[in-house]
Order: sequence, then C-alpha cells, then structure tokens
Amino acid sequence: MNLFGLSLKNIFHKPLSTALSLILFALGVGLISILFLLSTQVQEKFDKNLAGIDLVIGAKGSPLQLILGSMYHVDSPTGNISIKEATPFLREGHPLIETAIPLSLGDSHEGYRLVGTDHKITGLYEAELAEGKLWEKTMEVTVGAAVANDLKLKIGDTFNSSHGFDINEDLVHDDAGAFEVVGILSPSGAVLDQLILTSPESVWAVHEHGGAEEEVEESDSTQAENDHGHYEEPKPLISYADKDITSILVKFNSRTNYQALNMLRGINENTDLMAASPPIEINKLYDNMGVGIDALRVLALVIVVVSGLSIFISLFSSLKERKYELALMRTMGASRTTLFLLIILEGLLLAVMGYLIGIALSHIGMEILARVMEESYRYTFSGSLFLKEELILLGGALAIGFIAAVIPAIQASKTDISTTLTEG
Repeated sequence: MNLFGLSLKNIFHKPLSTALSLILFALGVGLISILFLLSTQVQEKFDKNLAGIDLVIGAKGSPLQLILGSMYHVDSPTGNISIKEATPFLREGHPLIETAIPLSLGDSHEGYRLVGTDHKITGLYEAELAEGKLWEKTMEVTVGAAVANDLKLKIGDTFNSSHGFDINEDLVHDDAGAFEVVGILSPSGAVLDQLILTSPESVWAVHEHGGAEEEVEESDSTQAENDHGHYEEPKPLISYADKDITSILVKFNSRTNYQALNMLRGINENTDLMAASPPIEINKLYDNMGVGIDALRVLALVIVVVSGLSIFISLFSSLKERKYELALMRTMGASRTTLFLLIILEGLLLAVMGYLIGIALSHIGMEILARVMEESYRYTFSGSLFLKEELILLGGALAIGFIAAVIPAIQASKTDISTTLTEG
C-alpha cells in the first residue's frame, strides 16, 4: 500500500476523532468563505450602483436612508419635496450640475418598485433596451430584466400598481388606470434590473384622480400627434410647480469644483431640503458593517486554529497506539523520512478534506442566503461564484494541516525499532 492509501486508512481508523477535526475545520473555513462571498457581492452591488452620482437631494431625514432609498431602493424614502423647491437643481443650464434626474417613489408591483423618472436614468447606468421602447406617455412603463423575468412580463402586458413596497392585495390601485409594458431593458447588473420605470406624471395619475388626473392628461396632449402628424416635446417637469417628487440624483460638471463640493453643505444649511453624498454615506455603512464582519472573521480564525489543535492532538495521541506499526514499517525498509512524510500527509489530507467540506457548505449556504436576500431586497446574489481568496484560503488550510502534523511527524520519525518491538 502506498503512503496516500495508508494515510487515508490511518485517518479513518478513528472515525469519531476524525469527524470532530473535520467538522471544526469545515466550520472555520466555511464561515470565512461565506463572508468573502457575501462581502464581495454586496460591495460589487454598492459600487456598481454608485454610477458616478455625486449628490442625492431629498427631504430632511437620515442621509443614509436617502441614499439607500433613492439609489439602491432597499429602504423607504425620507419623504417628498416640492418641484418648486427642487426647480433650481432641475433647471437646464445649472453652472455646476451636469445631470439632474428626478425620482418619484412610493408604489410597486409584486414587490418591485415603480420609479417615476426621465430617460436620463438609463444613460446613467448604461442600460440598453432588449425589446420595445422607453416609456413616453402617461401609464407606459419600461421594466428591468429581473422584473420581466420574474413576473413573466412581455410587451403589451398591463398591471395595476400597489401603494407602498409590500405585496398586499388590499393596497392595489384598482380604481386607477393600468400600466402598460412598452419596453424591457437588457440585464445590466445594476439596480435598474429590479425597477419598473415610468414618468413622474404616471405616478401622480395613480394617486390623484379627478382634476389632477385631467391635468396630467392635458400634459399628455402635448405628446399626442398634432395636425402635422408629429409628436411634440413633453411638458418640462419644472412646469408642475405644485407637484411633488421624492429625490434628485445629481452629477456635477466637475468633481474638483470648489463650489460643487460645498453644494451639499449649502443645501443642508440654507434650504428645507437635504443633500447626501453617496460615497461618504456608503463608506460609513462599510465601516459599520466592517465591525461585525471582522468579528465573524476573528471567530472563524479561532475555529480554524482550534481545529488545527484538534488535528495535532488526534495525530499525536494516535502515535502511542501506532508505535508498533511504525516500528514494523521501519524493519520492512521504511526510512525515517517515509514515516515523517506519512504523518505530514495525514495532516494535509485532514486539512484538504475539511477545506472541501467547508467550501461546499459555504456555497450551499450562500445559495440559500441569496434566495432569502433576493426575496427581501430584489438583488441577485449567487453561491456559484468562486473567488481567488478561496485559493488563498486553501493555502492557509494546508499550512494549518502541516503545522499541526509537524511535531507528531518528528516523533514518528524518531521511533526506536528495537525498544518498540521489545515492548510490543
């Protein structure tokens, strides 16, 4: 029997001891691996959806809530702001602002959020149409790839939105007009995949019936065909001074402009609005999350070290029972180096098996967690992603296995043939 086969036989000679070592090792490796998978994918989502946005302007409240609600759509809005207040930032030709994108939030369909905005948002996230067109008239929507896939929506389908972001039949706007799907976006990996996009006028039309609805319909007449068979430009948003929106996504002309960098402070101190910087707020969130993640990583490392100690104790204690066997191997021609390598191989095999079990557990666990997070937040995560950090983790596992086996291996190589056989 070769060294590999003999090592496997020795490892499973004491199944309970081996199982304890493997479980501890797998738990430590699995916890570290799932933390890598989770933090990597969460950070990737956050970074992807920053989209170069420099400022988010909305109602007074929590800056982080404003960012999470307006950019990542995983929190409730801080409130609404009047277009009259927002006009200075929405007007074309602002000396500091390159792009200002209005958002009207508050409704959803089957858990997916309805966002009243303009076409500039697709350029912000570099989104492309898979089929159909972008929304133009009131009650037309263009849906993200994930929405279309999950709800099996196609061009021409209609639906009624619900008030709020929960799935609740009692909150459906049955008395309002139905939305019509006119376009479907290609998958982008950004937040647009999970959104239903329409015009702010559509959001107002759902919530305000009668006179307000007639006003919106009147604005749509500017989009209808005129006597010459052409479509005219829609009415500018700032002309609805008495209406509300939720927030504005702002990109500056130049991020090095001193006045632009001070716009946040000016808005917060001198207006009834609130401005928040996405990079600043997301970094704060990372800092808060980092404390918990670091604590879990420390716990995982402790478990791995304890598992390494368990391997050491298992190998060291087994030497007393195997002295006679090792002495016989020496008499049959095995060198001290062979005995040394035998024990080292056992330690490495235990580490590799624990690593493989841990990696399998982490990816299965991540897949289960991904489904829960997708249901709660509508973001797509995956347990099938493999990271380069996991290869580094394999190197660490092998190092633990080697270190745990070194002292028992040295003891095995020093086996005294004559004394052991005489005592045996």
